[in-house]
This record gives sequence, C-alpha cells and structure tokens, in this order.
Amino acid sequence: MTYLRRAFKYFIQITLIFVAIIAILMLSGLASKDIDTAFRNGWTSVELILAAFAAMSLVYPLFGYAKRQINVKGDPAEHWAAIDGALEQRGYVKAGQTPEGGRKYHLGSPVNRLTRLWEDTITINPVLGGFQAEGLNRDLVRVVTSLDRKLNSYDN
Repeated sequence: MTYLRRAFKYFIQITLIFVAIIAILMLSGLASKDIDTAFRNGWTSVELILAAFAAMSLVYPLFGYAKRQINVKGDPAEHWAAIDGALEQRGYVKAGQTPEGGRKYHLGSPVNRLTRLWEDTITINPVLGGFQAEGLNRDLVRVVTSLDRKLNSYDN
C-alpha cells in the first residue's frame, strides 16, 4: 500500500508542476491558451502526457527508495546517541520507534518535508553486524555516509 501511495503522490506532484509550467506559458503569451492549438494533437496529447506521468510515477518508488547497511562493531545500544547526534546535524528529528527495536527519523523543516511530500522518513534498525537504514535514496546516501564516518574510525 505504501508503494501505491508514493506513486500517487509523485503523479500528483509531476502533474502540478506540468500544469504550473503550461499555465505560466499560456498567461505570458508564449503559448496559445487554446489546448487544441498549444499541443499538436490537442487534448489527446494531454492524455498521453498524463499517461507518461502515471508510468513514471509507478516506476519511481522502485528506484527512489532503498535500504543500506551500516557496518559497526559492538552492541547497537551503545551507538544510538551517536546516531541521534549525526541525524540531528543533518536536520532530522526522532519520530518514533520501530517494532524491530530501531528508530524512525524525519526532517525537522516543514518546507523540506513538503518538498518530499512527507516521504522523508529514515528508518534505522539494528541488524547483525550493525544497522540497516531505509528511506529516500537521495537522502539515504548522505545519511549513511555521515553515520559511517561518525560510528567508525578510519584513522590509520
């Protein structure tokens, strides 16, 4: 269900951006206000564009969300303070616990949350050999790199 909710949110976001761009072009006089003139095939073109947006929205959650492993030694309980601090530095606040004994974090800024359509949650669960982080791929890469540097010493 989460997958379909995410796909629907992205469809709405892409469609609103498209409508805003077309409206600006039409209001500025750069494009005709008549849809049949503005698009080569009129309303058929609009339907095809929306179908393409729907297809893109259905595929995006496959690539937009990921899980990453953070390898650390020792008991996971001794690392939570460092994880909380690292995520706080990146603008995240603790949102709750997971059933697996992990924690959920989301962005503290309402503007950043809005730009991600409230799909900004990073979940960190303890697993054998460290932690597993799950969330939006573009944010997850930065968070995992930050946590890896914070939790592991790479000094030679």
